[in-house]
Amino acid sequence: MVERLLVEGAVLDADGPRPGYVLIEGGHVVEIGRPGFAPRYPGARRVRGIVTPAPVNAHTHLGDAVSVREPPRVGLEEVVRPPDGLKFRLLAETSRARKVDAMRRALARMEREGVRGVIDFREEGVDGVAALRAASRRSPLKVVALGRPLARPLDPGEVDALLTEADGIGISSQAEEGAQIRRTLARACRTRGKRYALHASEAVREPVEAYLDPRPDLLVHLTQASPEDLRAVADAHVPVVVCVRSNALWGRANDLARFVEAKVRLLLGTDNVMLHAPSIWRELEFAYVAQRLARRPIDPLVLFRAAFVEPWDWLGLPEQARLGAGGPAVPIVLKLPPEDPAYQVVTRATEHLILRPATPRSERTG
Repeated sequence: MVERLLVEGAVLDADGPRPGYVLIEGGHVVEIGRPGFAPRYPGARRVRGIVTPAPVNAHTHLGDAVSVREPPRVGLEEVVRPPDGLKFRLLAETSRARKVDAMRRALARMEREGVRGVIDFREEGVDGVAALRAASRRSPLKVVALGRPLARPLDPGEVDALLTEADGIGISSQAEEGAQIRRTLARACRTRGKRYALHASEAVREPVEAYLDPRPDLLVHLTQASPEDLRAVADAHVPVVVCVRSNALWGRANDLARFVEAKVRLLLGTDNVMLHAPSIWRELEFAYVAQRLARRPIDPLVLFRAAFVEPWDWLGLPEQARLGAGGPAVPIVLKLPPEDPAYQVVTRATEHLILRPATPRSERTG
């Protein structure tokens, strides 16, 4: 029997926050109306809360999920520098089966938290992307895999095979990949209709003209970027994923107010799974509190859009960020006070506050 759920309180999506009610049947929105006008639908379970679309985790390294221990107290470069950093040694020493299982568990964690999309930088060449595909085979998440070729100098055959398996290419940084390599990879992505992305200005400031040449589809971090750099990125219409917790772990502050002032299009990700759980809710709360701590507060609606709206636009699926009767967006019902909904979602939401469908008595066990 399909559950009928009537949520009274607030709707928060690409069109912003607004009071109202939402009727959900079988996990789909069938009606949205004004507050105080909810009909008495027979058999509907009535609850009070906030309805949002499903969020996206816009930057992960899911292969890192094979490590769950405290990271060593060394510099970030000693952990993530290819090909001999701790992370890459760990990946080389771990069986494919263990990596697939770890990535599957990380995806399941995100699924429990309501996430329905993830953009992953997957190392280890074609085999690395194939392992991620195997891990995500039964997952409801849209998994975007940005692979990284192994051979240097580049092997055209490997790049072609990688782009057949992956959704694009995500490289470490312009400092580690020369201009010719970057241009070759970007050109290959454009030819195949795939995405080209890279990390930039993470540990030190890098020249903005270098990581914008060729123009990427996505940048990650920009922790050390200057206000002028951010304006150049905004003018080039390149979105940026910020990963506030992972940068804070290494003593690097993401002043998101600078991104807002420069009008940079912001997305939110959780970065290396070996450093932090891939929880978009923890990332949202930490980002908001860190800005308050720095006395540079930003509107929580900016952070909401960075997880629930902008990533879907980047994926070419803006309809997934807008709730409407009969639409494809997956509704998330949060048992939170509907007053000031953006603040509530950004600072207080957890997987335990997501309203799960009731299980019919005939399907219960025990």
